[in-house]
Amino acid sequence: MGARPLQKTPMTSLPASRLGALALAAWLAGCAHTSAPFSYTVPEQPEGSSGYSAKPGWTTSRFAVAAANPLATDAGYQILKAGGSAVDAAIAVQMVLTLVEPQSSGIGGGAFLLHYDGQRMQAFDGRETAPAAADEKLFLGPDGKPLPFPTAVVGGRSVGVPGTVRMLEQAHRQHGRLPWATLFQPAITLAEQGFKVSPRLHTLVRSDKYLKLDPVAAAYFFDSRGEAWPVGHVLRNPTLAAVLRQIAAQGSRALHEGEVAQAIVQKVQNHPTNPGRMTLQDLAGYQPRERDALCHDWRVHERALRLCGFPPPSSGAIAVGQILGILDHTPAASLPLQDSPQGPLPSADWLHLYTEAARLAFADRAQYVADPDFVPAPGGDWMSLLDPAYLASRARLIGPQSLQTAPAGQPGGAQRTSFAPMPQQPEYGTSHISIIDAQGHALAMTTTIEDAFGARQMVQGFLLNNELTDFSFAPQDAQGRKIANRVEPGKRPRSSMAPTLVLDQATGQVLMSAGSPGGALIIHYTAKTLYGVLQWGLTPQQAIALPNFGSLGGPTLLEEQRFPAATVQALRTRGAEVREMNMTSGLQAITRGQAQGQPAWLGGADPRREGVVMGD
Repeated sequence: MGARPLQKTPMTSLPASRLGALALAAWLAGCAHTSAPFSYTVPEQPEGSSGYSAKPGWTTSRFAVAAANPLATDAGYQILKAGGSAVDAAIAVQMVLTLVEPQSSGIGGGAFLLHYDGQRMQAFDGRETAPAAADEKLFLGPDGKPLPFPTAVVGGRSVGVPGTVRMLEQAHRQHGRLPWATLFQPAITLAEQGFKVSPRLHTLVRSDKYLKLDPVAAAYFFDSRGEAWPVGHVLRNPTLAAVLRQIAAQGSRALHEGEVAQAIVQKVQNHPTNPGRMTLQDLAGYQPRERDALCHDWRVHERALRLCGFPPPSSGAIAVGQILGILDHTPAASLPLQDSPQGPLPSADWLHLYTEAARLAFADRAQYVADPDFVPAPGGDWMSLLDPAYLASRARLIGPQSLQTAPAGQPGGAQRTSFAPMPQQPEYGTSHISIIDAQGHALAMTTTIEDAFGARQMVQGFLLNNELTDFSFAPQDAQGRKIANRVEPGKRPRSSMAPTLVLDQATGQVLMSAGSPGGALIIHYTAKTLYGVLQWGLTPQQAIALPNFGSLGGPTLLEEQRFPAATVQALRTRGAEVREMNMTSGLQAITRGQAQGQPAWLGGADPRREGVVMGD
């Protein structure tokens, strides 16, 4: 596994409750000046393919970390090896991802973190918020019509108040074992010494039409001729290293107040063509939320499981749970994978049932799901959307022919909501991290700046998010009915992120950590992997490698060149509009299993991206 001998750091006891200002200052000072024995070693830097590259799957015995870039995975591995917790490792991974995978996530964005310590399931919400000066007309042009997506994204208008660092700080106070400052060593070292540009980063920089429009980003990502730095070029980011040193010493205040905050606000407000409304007060006032995880039961092969995911403002756990729950009321479980020259594939009959369930789930998602601080749950409880009787009634709408589009239901016996369904909009971006530490504590964290390279605005060595474009551009429909996920001051935009932990219902034992990037398709990538492992009995690597599929409420979507023509035709015969397309998931998964008759962790990483799994 490429392990290096590291001294074990004594566990640091940190307060679980929110620290007062004086306690926080003392804690940060202690973290900043602790002479920890942890010593980060820069690994050999890989130059793998950016296309589809088969992954072997991994087996570990004590702990495991899966992330989207080998340097980030290795940083988490070294932290775990030094005695760090799952949360410690996630912080180290995220800081390295800010540097080496800037197109997907970073300290300028937001994240959802799901954590289980064997007793308590916690959902840490670091989702970005709309500035106080934002209103429901934010993404309407002078003609009153929604702006084109690229027009809305590029600039300051789309930038939400970032939450990742402050949320990680909150989680670390409760679950950190190594000092806060120690966790920044890998990213600071790589930023100062440099890292090799990966094939994926090179490909995405080269193909992006908007990154060069920002002079700071242009100077960093491109050479003097305006060409993307080639694969293997050693890229340094001393500006980011300086910011990370400040955060390591001062905590999230270094990002949300002071010079860095002023630079963010200046960049947002002073964009020459598309300014935004964020203020210093918005940054200073941001607070992460600890929410109740959304957990529900799922019985597979007579085994009672507990699926836990993130509640609203994420739609991920609800939609995944609805799809799997609706399938339980169909013949789906009796339809095995089919053999093919390309390997095992879902059958056309199974794909029909799955995509019909997806249409029903996405109809409810468009109708109901938004920030719970602004929008009530149907029937007063988000679990109404996962009620078995309700899902059984939804399943009865599935017939031999495709619905093509599905209506929203009426969960919880509630009156039909006064909200209008949200029209479909593009969603992009994101990265996923799965970790199991040596104590068996489990973490699933999905993290994002939304579109590739976010708002294409670089500040102090990192990119700002365009997360506000996850709100509905249109605040109401043609009849004047409000859309639940419209822009409002201080509101968190609806997300599709679906970090998932699976437990054995009887024992509470962790069975699986999983998740993926991919915009709204995150829901399908995650559901595919859960179904593949838990229903079809695949290893996590086999499940991840299955071709991707889904529906966002309209056409049936299939990963291009992965399904036989007969499967495509069979779905069209059932009335579905089928589109074959690039579906670049970035799945990570770790599951409990056995190796050579001994308990083990089995890890998988997506062959469509550069991620790996490491552990001991």
